[in-house]
Amino acid sequence: MTPRRRHRLPPLPLPEAPPPRIGHNGGPPLDPDETGRLHLWRRASKRAWAAPREVMLSRLARAETLGMSYREYTLEILERGKYL
Repeated sequence: MTPRRRHRLPPLPLPEAPPPRIGHNGGPPLDPDETGRLHLWRRASKRAWAAPREVMLSRLARAETLGMSYREYTLEILERGKYL
């Protein structure tokens, strides 16, 4: 009696990514470079514009002397890193 030959199917292709976890809604994958960047930018922006009261008053006085608004003057300080 000859042994029976088993026919083997070709191996299934492996998926590129692991299957989604339980609770995944099937949405598009997030770009790893973009994750949290907006949150960090907003937090940094809020901290940059926050200043003690005395600093804000001195910036306002200097801005009025130069004929600028407080926002324009502070933006120049934040962009250039030096006072006008």
